Amino acid sequence: MKKIGFLSFGHWTPSPQSGTRSAADALLQSIDLAVAAEELGADGAYFRVHHFARQLSSPFPLLAAIGAKTRHIEIGTGVIDMRYENPLYMAEDAGAADLISGGRLQLGISRGSPEQVIDGWRHFGYQPAEGETESDMARRHTEVLLDVLRGEGFAKPNPQPMFPNPPGLLRPEPYSEGLRDRIWWGAGSNATAVWAAKLGMNLQSSTLKDDETGEPFHIQQAKQIRAYRDAWAEAGHTRTPRVSVSRSIFALMDSRDRAYFGGSRDDSDKVGFLDEKTRAIFGRSYAAEPDKLIEQLKQDEAIAEADTLLLTVPNQLGVDYNTHVIESILKHVAPAMGWRD
Repeated sequence: MKKIGFLSFGHWTPSPQSGTRSAADALLQSIDLAVAAEELGADGAYFRVHHFARQLSSPFPLLAAIGAKTRHIEIGTGVIDMRYENPLYMAEDAGAADLISGGRLQLGISRGSPEQVIDGWRHFGYQPAEGETESDMARRHTEVLLDVLRGEGFAKPNPQPMFPNPPGLLRPEPYSEGLRDRIWWGAGSNATAVWAAKLGMNLQSSTLKDDETGEPFHIQQAKQIRAYRDAWAEAGHTRTPRVSVSRSIFALMDSRDRAYFGGSRDDSDKVGFLDEKTRAIFGRSYAAEPDKLIEQLKQDEAIAEADTLLLTVPNQLGVDYNTHVIESILKHVAPAMGWRD
């Protein structure tokens, strides 16, 4: 059995060819898709976060709205760029969204990817400390967030407060019990996956990672997941960690599917450079009739290793079509893969 959710990048563009032409469209359609996915029996609604882009950028109002309109589906991110975040303010926002949803928040965070502007985090008021890289800064922000989510007080109360305080040191409020165990790290390398395991975070492994061995993407990703689980066991954590992978998977069920994805040329891995030093490998997409799709997916070692699969959806094709995409996988692929009864 496997949890199956969707991952939306929340793109919008004023183009007449887009079904998502404004930021309002992207936000409201995201809520509608999450509601529809829950009705289909999907397990998760996840959203990518990008700044300075025509995409979703402020996740917590969206997650809170989805949490208020749904009852069972997990709501999450994949991922929030920690270079841009104030960890204490983030803990308050995340706590509120988690309480509104009844404890369904699955918060994916990471160092982030190349952004739309140069050093965008500087415009948000952050810069690495002396001797730090921007990646170091993201990990420092993350460690502060994880510490705050333990729920222990650390701030000395005012002796003459406006409102009565509970006894002892104070913590950011609202606090949501259990959220610390539902933080995920989006790892782009084996080393950061091991680091995430040591800190007790779940693992999100996306459709790209550092090309560390030259092997096919799914094999490298499966090795990353195994290294993560080994490091988790070595760290002595008592709970079982969760691991997700994301994939573009389309079952060709009708003429619309074939028109959109039948001629896809993304059926092999791609290699490129994220920056001057980082060679990355990008995983393939899957698009075929269900019987062929099932055979292809059975060969994907990383999907087999993960307990959660996130289906990347083409959100600009609209809520109805993306509901169809999710339903096709849940009904015509997942049972044959052993992911559903």
